[in-house]
Amino acid sequence: MPLLSGPDSPSHATQAPHATQAPQGTQATQHLRVPPPRASSPDPSPTAGPTSGPTAGSTITVASVPSGHVYVRHLAPEADSAVVRLPDPDPDTPDRPAGARWWPPVMLRPEWARTADFDVFHVHFGFDAVDPAELAELTEVLRGRGKPFVLTVHDLRNPHHEDRAAHDAQLDVLVPAADAVVTLTCGAAAEIARRWGREALVLPHPHVVPFSTMEAAQERRGWRTGDTFRVGLHVKSLRASMDPMALLPTLVETVAAIPGGVLQVNGHRDVLDPDGARRDESLAAYLHEQADAGRLELHVHDFLDDAALWDYLASLDVSVLPYRFGTHSGWLEACRDLGTAVVAPTCGHYADQGPVLSYDHDEAGLDEASLASALRRAHAERPAEGVSVAWRRAQRAAVAAAHEQLYSRLLSGRAGA
Repeated sequence: MPLLSGPDSPSHATQAPHATQAPQGTQATQHLRVPPPRASSPDPSPTAGPTSGPTAGSTITVASVPSGHVYVRHLAPEADSAVVRLPDPDPDTPDRPAGARWWPPVMLRPEWARTADFDVFHVHFGFDAVDPAELAELTEVLRGRGKPFVLTVHDLRNPHHEDRAAHDAQLDVLVPAADAVVTLTCGAAAEIARRWGREALVLPHPHVVPFSTMEAAQERRGWRTGDTFRVGLHVKSLRASMDPMALLPTLVETVAAIPGGVLQVNGHRDVLDPDGARRDESLAAYLHEQADAGRLELHVHDFLDDAALWDYLASLDVSVLPYRFGTHSGWLEACRDLGTAVVAPTCGHYADQGPVLSYDHDEAGLDEASLASALRRAHAERPAEGVSVAWRRAQRAAVAAAHEQLYSRLLSGRAGA
């Protein structure tokens, strides 16, 4: 199942030092302070009873929504852990593991949470289509059973929704109800504090690309020769947050003026094929016209599998994010893993995740000059914005330890209440 390019791909995904820095104690732990758990809710269900606190050597069973996603999988240390995450139930047969398919998440159903055996409930994403009333019922079930509820806020603005109202209503239920709130960047934490008065624990997104693939890609990048400067724009299946047509004229003109510049545009068949189910006529016509004139390379394909996606990203010098709203980006993280520089908009909190070349773009519009300047700077400086495998390994271990510590403190707080 594609991790970043498919229909169920993450819309989010790290805050970390510059690529040339080794993991240092102050950087690795700067935002890993775990706040004390909120006071336990009164009158837990007499049939379920409060959750017992962990004992030395015991496991902590976590219902993560979802558990099979790459982000959640990489919250585990590479070695053994006290944290055991339940597999995603099959949406059609909830008593069986889902395998690769986890959406729509069965764990978000109040009836599942009412009887399932777990210690901590942790929501990441997947609640796009869940009514706020059902989410409120879910949190009441968890409170009644004395089960700590952790929420990681990846998206403060849903990249798939043109109108933000539905996502805001869902967060208005989940954020106040959570016993602990986690997010990926300081900027997002400040927004959470401003909107809900909650202190969020800032834990960066760990690596996206497998370590072996990272290592091979970074080695190949070191062998690269020639003067080609390849800039990639991937329109995928045109999320609501994307506005490629706003960027394309500037991209075409600017890249053409860069020595060795090549603009590569990739898109999915459903948007760019003549019989595509979601064909965008104006975008398709413009891209084919520019490709026929030799001003860009156009690649039309189905969803890339993981291996093809990593190869594609590693082939680029720069990847341009065409978002006009959003919060965090897993695509950005994959680029950092592979050593590909990122040109990112000023909307959201992308610049908080790691070093990027920013340009001014949000729902109010695009500053074309800032986009052109970012591209020219990327060519002039050829920034090495990747992160080493050793750094990502250390980061993953720190993030995994912080999650285990958070779960343990929440359970200890419930047991002592």
